[in-house]
Amino acid sequence: MSFSNDVREEIARSITDRDRQFACLYGILLYCHTFSMERIVLQSESLTFANLIPTLFRAVFRTELKPDIRTVARGMEQSMISFTISAPEQIRKICEVYHIHAERREIRLPNLANNSLGAFLAGVYFSCGSMMDPNKEYHLEFNTPSELLYDDLYKLLKNIGVSGRHILRKNMHVFYLKDSEQIEDTLTYMGAQQCTIALMNVKIRKDMRNKANRLRNCDEANINKVVTAAMRQTADIQCIVRCGRLDDLSPELKELAELRLENPELSLKELGELLSEPIGRSGVNHRFRKLSAIAEELRGRSAHGET
Repeated sequence: MSFSNDVREEIARSITDRDRQFACLYGILLYCHTFSMERIVLQSESLTFANLIPTLFRAVFRTELKPDIRTVARGMEQSMISFTISAPEQIRKICEVYHIHAERREIRLPNLANNSLGAFLAGVYFSCGSMMDPNKEYHLEFNTPSELLYDDLYKLLKNIGVSGRHILRKNMHVFYLKDSEQIEDTLTYMGAQQCTIALMNVKIRKDMRNKANRLRNCDEANINKVVTAAMRQTADIQCIVRCGRLDDLSPELKELAELRLENPELSLKELGELLSEPIGRSGVNHRFRKLSAIAEELRGRSAHGET
């Protein structure tokens, strides 16, 4: 079961009273991809949609309007369920009840009771909406059948604080959301509160994983930094030893040099704590800079044949 179908199931359960049923069917009819005075076709792979459509038609039109229901098998894929209305008098009845002009479909807000805008948007989702699994990607879209219906949907969602993006795909105007909070607001408005909570839980898990990965990467980077520095410090001290100058070092530098040779894996802080007179990380680093300068001077002399 996909997350998109989870949304359909939840919003279907929220379509209870007649105002909401009226609004939901309005959204489905207005945003379906085939609507003319010759034929209206509602299609979906969703069993939730298939079960809801007859209920909505009975609630709004009583027994006077019944679509022709067909199931089209598509090989290994899920079957497509199709509801077709082709009787001219039935199409005229739909256009009359919902004030729909087949050639110029647009949202008519007077069709909707104040508490049913969410149910209308749920109907739009049934007709042309889809939602990606948030574990993979945050993406909710409405594949609208005309530029006018796209503009109307854009304005409706903007009024509730949701701003999306537009793309033209196969001559269809697509309104889509990538921001998780905008998607949450849209799901909640449609009546899919549990799916909103599920999306928020996915976000929390993702954030925790990302933080854990950042900490792990930071730890690895710090380890690599310590190892690289220790190797450089050891090379400097070994140069001093080869040149027979270890005993010429001051007591504090000689002690640190010997500690580093004995403990190549320790950090500066840990080396500082092992000194006879413990010092902090910056103090240890300062002494290593002195050792490095001495080693560089010895390398320079060696390169010029000096002893």
